Amino acid sequence: MAKQKPPVTQAVRQLRQMKVAFTHHPYTYVDGGGTAQFAKELDVDEHLVIKTLIMEDEKGNPLIVLMHGNCEVSTKALARQIGVKTVSPCAPNVADKHSGYQVGGTSPFGTKRKMPIYCEASILELETLYINGGKRGYIISMPARELARVLNPVTIQAIQ
Repeated sequence: MAKQKPPVTQAVRQLRQMKVAFTHHPYTYVDGGGTAQFAKELDVDEHLVIKTLIMEDEKGNPLIVLMHGNCEVSTKALARQIGVKTVSPCAPNVADKHSGYQVGGTSPFGTKRKMPIYCEASILELETLYINGGKRGYIISMPARELARVLNPVTIQAIQ
């Protein structure tokens, strides 16, 4: 059986342009399966699988939050740290519009709209992380230092 060619998404284009070495990890996308589905299928620690969340402040300004797959974001702690009243997840159709990706396949790389990026500080301490490559059923792995170099995120401590 021929090996499936990895997709070329906006995320992949940005990473190639920035000369980031990354590895492709296609997996079986299950609606609602999230990071746990990938971690189970590829037998990796879900803590290493980073979810990309599109959220917004009380004025509707979008932002990206990167969090460990097995953790939840404390929106109260996040709002306090970034100096806004409230932060909440965007509705899926709004998130899709801001990112240019479909929820379940959202990557922080190559987004349609430039948004501030907030990253749980402990993510940048990982040697290798797994993150969405811009398509449902497609994860890439890379060194955390490369994520920091390309995205230059603001670090936060917002694990709930």
